[in-house]
Amino acid sequence: MPEPVKKTVSAFAKKPKTQVAEEGATVVFETETEKPDAKVRWQCNTKDLVSDDKYVIKADGNKHSLTIQAVTKEDGAAYAVIAGGSKVKFDLKVKEKEVMEEVKLELKEKVKEEVKEKKEEAQGGAGDPAASDPAATDTVAPAEAPTPAETPAAADTTPAAPQPGANIQAHDTPGFDESQAPDMKTDLTGLFTEKPQSGEVTVGENINFVAKVNATSLLKKPTIKWFKGKWMDLASKSGKNLQLKELYDRNSKVYTFEMQIIAAKPSFAGAYRCEVSSRDKFDSCNFDLTVHEARAVEGFDIRAAFRRTMDGSEEAGELDFSALLKKSASKTQVKNEPDEDVWEILQKAPASEYEKIAFQYGITDLRGMLKRLKKMKKEEKKSEVFLKKLDPAYQVEKGHKMKLCIEVANEDVDVKWLKNGQEIQSTGRYIFESVGNKRYLTINHCSLSDDATYTCVVGDEKCTTELFVKEPPVTITSHLEDQMVMKGERVELECEVSEEGATVKWEKDGVELTRDESFKYRFKKDGRKHVLIINEATKEDCGHYTVKTNGGESMSELMVSEKELEVYQNIADLTVKAKDEAVFKCEVSDETVKGIWYKNGVEVKADARTNITHIGRIHKLTIADVKPEDQGDYTFVPEGYAFNLSAKLNFLEVKIDYVPRQDPPKIHLDCMGHTADSTIVVVAGNKLRLDVPITGDPAPTVVWTKGEKVMTEGDGRLHVESTKGHCIFTIEGADKQDEGLYSVIVRNPAGEDKADINVKVVDAPDPPSAPRILSVGEDSCVVQWDPPKSDGGNPIIGYVLERKKKKSYRWMRLNFDPYTDTTYEAKRMIEGVEYEMRVYAVNAIGMSCHSAASQPFIPVAPTSEPIGLCVDDISDTTISLKWRTPEHLGSSELHGYGVEYCKEGSDEWVPAFEGLTERTSVIIRDLPTGEKMQFRVRAYNMAGPSAPISLAQAVTIREIMQKPKIWIPRNLRQTLIKKVEETINLVIPFQGKPRPVITWSKDGEHLNPKQVSVRNSDTDTILFIRKSERKDSGKYEVKLQIENVEDTASISIQIVDLPGSPEKLKIMDVWGFNVALEWKPPKDNGNCEITGYMIQKADKKTMEWYTVYELYRRTNCVVADLIMGNEYIFRIYAVNMVGLSLEPCFSADSAYIQKTGFEYKPPTYKEHDFSEAPKFTHPLMSRSVIAGYNATLSCSVRGIPKPKVTWYKNKMDISNEAKYRMFSKQGILTLEIRKPCSFDGGVYMCKAVNASGEDVVECKLEIRPPGTFPQAQITKEERDKQTNKAD
Repeated sequence: MPEPVKKTVSAFAKKPKTQVAEEGATVVFETETEKPDAKVRWQCNTKDLVSDDKYVIKADGNKHSLTIQAVTKEDGAAYAVIAGGSKVKFDLKVKEKEVMEEVKLELKEKVKEEVKEKKEEAQGGAGDPAASDPAATDTVAPAEAPTPAETPAAADTTPAAPQPGANIQAHDTPGFDESQAPDMKTDLTGLFTEKPQSGEVTVGENINFVAKVNATSLLKKPTIKWFKGKWMDLASKSGKNLQLKELYDRNSKVYTFEMQIIAAKPSFAGAYRCEVSSRDKFDSCNFDLTVHEARAVEGFDIRAAFRRTMDGSEEAGELDFSALLKKSASKTQVKNEPDEDVWEILQKAPASEYEKIAFQYGITDLRGMLKRLKKMKKEEKKSEVFLKKLDPAYQVEKGHKMKLCIEVANEDVDVKWLKNGQEIQSTGRYIFESVGNKRYLTINHCSLSDDATYTCVVGDEKCTTELFVKEPPVTITSHLEDQMVMKGERVELECEVSEEGATVKWEKDGVELTRDESFKYRFKKDGRKHVLIINEATKEDCGHYTVKTNGGESMSELMVSEKELEVYQNIADLTVKAKDEAVFKCEVSDETVKGIWYKNGVEVKADARTNITHIGRIHKLTIADVKPEDQGDYTFVPEGYAFNLSAKLNFLEVKIDYVPRQDPPKIHLDCMGHTADSTIVVVAGNKLRLDVPITGDPAPTVVWTKGEKVMTEGDGRLHVESTKGHCIFTIEGADKQDEGLYSVIVRNPAGEDKADINVKVVDAPDPPSAPRILSVGEDSCVVQWDPPKSDGGNPIIGYVLERKKKKSYRWMRLNFDPYTDTTYEAKRMIEGVEYEMRVYAVNAIGMSCHSAASQPFIPVAPTSEPIGLCVDDISDTTISLKWRTPEHLGSSELHGYGVEYCKEGSDEWVPAFEGLTERTSVIIRDLPTGEKMQFRVRAYNMAGPSAPISLAQAVTIREIMQKPKIWIPRNLRQTLIKKVEETINLVIPFQGKPRPVITWSKDGEHLNPKQVSVRNSDTDTILFIRKSERKDSGKYEVKLQIENVEDTASISIQIVDLPGSPEKLKIMDVWGFNVALEWKPPKDNGNCEITGYMIQKADKKTMEWYTVYELYRRTNCVVADLIMGNEYIFRIYAVNMVGLSLEPCFSADSAYIQKTGFEYKPPTYKEHDFSEAPKFTHPLMSRSVIAGYNATLSCSVRGIPKPKVTWYKNKMDISNEAKYRMFSKQGILTLEIRKPCSFDGGVYMCKAVNASGEDVVECKLEIRPPGTFPQAQITKEERDKQTNKAD
């Protein structure tokens, strides 16, 4: 059975407590001990105190005291009292006497002023309702009772104004205690230039508290904390009802800290504290806030004068109280002026002054207030019918249930409910209930039609309320998409809202759209879908379209481009005679489109015979005085479009018979030979047709070649045709492969001729590279791309750009005229929306395929400037700066910060490092010593750099002295143990500026530079030993010195090695199978403690060594279990923390185990008497059993020798009776009674007897008939008595 855990009991009956005392006062600490003779010790900072002039220690029985005379600042420490194993700690806090006196005087004066004000109010304010109304007195709840630091506020908690003439002192004011001072730090430096002042506010109104701090003499930005009461930090409570603001004026170097309380509640009243600190400077200020209950005209709630707002905000339908009283935004101090009732002023004022009063108090709904004013009664008597009237106004959300309740004086009276003056009939939506003296009107599924005035009429009396039904804001579930359409097409901008039948507003570039006379815009509703339809889009319809609801808005951009060029009249093939005129004519849909005419791929230029005209949509090419060389294929290519119009001019010759003769073949071309001028240009995909006039008699044969390859009609694209006077070479659908130098060779018996024709295939360019986003702005971005790898054989004349929203599939064109540069600024984007860009390249042939899309980007504005830039550290050549992240980061992530500096008076800013840093601190090095420098920091994001933040004033680069201090690592505060030849590397950090002089020594001597290396830096010093030796052990000291200030520290190093071998191993005795050995420790312990010895034995026959003891502590031992007849030798190794000694110590002699027998004489011992008298360890227990069922009685007995056991009933021996059976097993005795009857009841006894004595135990047995209960239960006292008797 486990022992119970002992509970720790304190030796003290009364413990001393922490005290606060002034300088020069006497302090007494008292304690009481549980025992009067207990020894008590008093300690200060863990050092025992003794009685002297300063400390007086007294003991009187169990009472003990410690008295400290003439308390000084040095006495402010941690104390303890010790008695036995108990220790109690307590503190003594010492306050400056002057500060305490000043605080007390200030508190007394302030309390006197408060009491005086209360007295004046009681004398002169008898007619003021607030003075006579106890509820108007500002009280502090017990949970928010002011601390002693807030005693000035406690004066407001006086339950009633004092009577005139009463003699009231500051000491009598509740809550004032001279022994307690405000919670103020001792270092009062007066940092505040303007302190927050106590103020009063009415429930629901706002109030500001302002504190100003001059930072001219501060090296670091001041830190401010706002508290309510003594400990509640308000920084964690900032939210809907509390806002903390901070401003900084660079010119005056004044920080303005503002605490704004919004919609004040009664629980906000109490004492507040403002604390400001900057490094070693501190200041604090206490102020109070009093919250008054809102006052309104009796029987009327001012909320009834206003309807709900409908501005589409989240709180649409809320009552608007903001315009009730005018509040100045520049007001920084709240004056304790009495609240003015606007309703009372309007009642007393003439009608001509209404507008002036409305302007003065900021009333926006003057007309509504005047209507309500007419309905108001000047005096309203207490109702005899209504116990509880309706509230002035109620508010419910659309679709919810509203329940109106009144209480009437007579339970049997009938009531009528009116809505806007009309009686309400009970329907499914309006339910009337009567429960006791309460009457209910329930309105189910409230709609906008239920927004009305409700009246409850009982006899001639009535009460009225207004119900405001708040409509939930309508949100946009499916947003508008950007669109680009052709001029004249129909446009549909579609969105989906959260509710059917909701009202939406459409705007174009911020201007609301309406149905005008021309029906240009149509608005369509289909359930939750809303569509804006523009029948025929024009260029003027381009812009941003917005759909707005009272719960959100969606914007899209519409761009309108010109229609695709249509051909109204194509050019036709012509056949003309010599000297006739050939006219090619075509008509296209756009009058502004220009074009170029080509003949056989060569541009046609206007000359004396050729005239090119463009009038409206008609383009003409006129050739006068047609000649045979004018024959060919003519093509018209519209500029900016990837198609052309082609036709053929056939020259009709007049046949003249003549006498045939043999003429050598001749090729008639304008430009013949291998020159660059004979180049034919063809657009890729068009037909290449080379029609070469030839002469010769007989008709020559024609061969076309490209390089060395003869061109034949091998595939379907190539056709070669020869007619009289012409050879025609045609390629259908020319491509880049067809480009090159073609040769035509004509032969007949009279000779041959050859001409080369250079064919150039031009095409639309390849797509440009994927655009790159160089920078982004709030609604714009700058994009750049690389030109296409191939310009298609024609120079690039420009680029066309498109953009789309990331989640949309519709691309919008940004420019219609080709843009010549490869950098473009796209505008009119929506901030925060993700976009993609792509580019097309355009040449004279047409437009390329689009490029790959750019990486998604988001138009964002640069971040706001970083905040809180300050100097963290400074030296002769470096400075450490730190700052905080900007308040506004925008939609883009922050890329980093750039730091710049310049000399004072210079405008040349130099980057402190290359690139950006993601950290909010930086160290700038290599600065000129003694120079005044200015620093600034910019934040960078995708949009570029933010506005810079600069230090308030230039900083002089000069080291600031810092006291030297060595920081010994925890592992070096005790002896450092290393093995021989191990490396020692000690890194000791320290602080101190300028860089201190570091000196190392060992045991008072300088270090050996050949063995020990020392390396120093600005923040630590390193002691390095590559291979340690035993002689490196010792005490190392390091000393830092800056001018005449120094600090020292010591480190102990112990170099350990293997020990030497033990000495003088001797065999001291041999007996039986045992050998006794003895030896001496080694002379060299390896510079550490010998932890033990390893003993080994070996048979001289085999010389195999076996370990007997592995780690034996003593210098003698006995080796046992040796084998008879063998001869043994022994060796021993010394062991320390490094390991075994290198060499063992061998025994000089050997030990032989004799074979001869011997007689063993065992020692004689006096036999121990184990006899023990019988004793029952478990007694017999009294029982009550049922007749007819076997019963047993059990007990246990102990005794040596085994005792003889005899059983008795009523002192009669029953050992030989057959009715009973006796059992004995391991000292447990059992008596079994077979089927007992009533006469078997009685007193049973068990007796145990042996030679050492006897013992007896007995019990009572009650036999009861079946179905009965025992007449008398055996009491606990009887059982305890039997147990004690057995013991």
